[in-house]
Amino acid sequence: MDREELFSWCRQQYGTEPDYPWADRNAVLRHRDTGKWYGAVLEVRRDRLGMQGEELVDVLNVKGDPVLIGSLRMQPGFLPAYHMNKENWISILLDGTAPEEQMKNLIEMSYQMTDKKRKNKPVSAQGE
Repeated sequence: MDREELFSWCRQQYGTEPDYPWADRNAVLRHRDTGKWYGAVLEVRRDRLGMQGEELVDVLNVKGDPVLIGSLRMQPGFLPAYHMNKENWISILLDGTAPEEQMKNLIEMSYQMTDKKRKNKPVSAQGE
């Protein structure tokens, strides 16, 4: 899955559009109601990810369970989170290395983990 396929899937799944808060190709995926990030698509040099070469690659940062993140980083396509908390976030190469269904599951996990906690508020007798 590349960045455009990812954006298309997120648009369909969550009704969200990529947000470009900086003047470059780096994008943030946000919850529509709170603006809280559930993902970030970043263009990063390979050597900054601990890989050989200086070419730019796209990665997706998502939030996840620390135990799961630890085991995923041992698999091809998964790296310590770039520019995020490495215990709670992971970077996924958007070059087809990581299985698409696994990526979608991780995006869904991140979306759920970053969703605001909704509390049931009683509705007043006047419907306020």
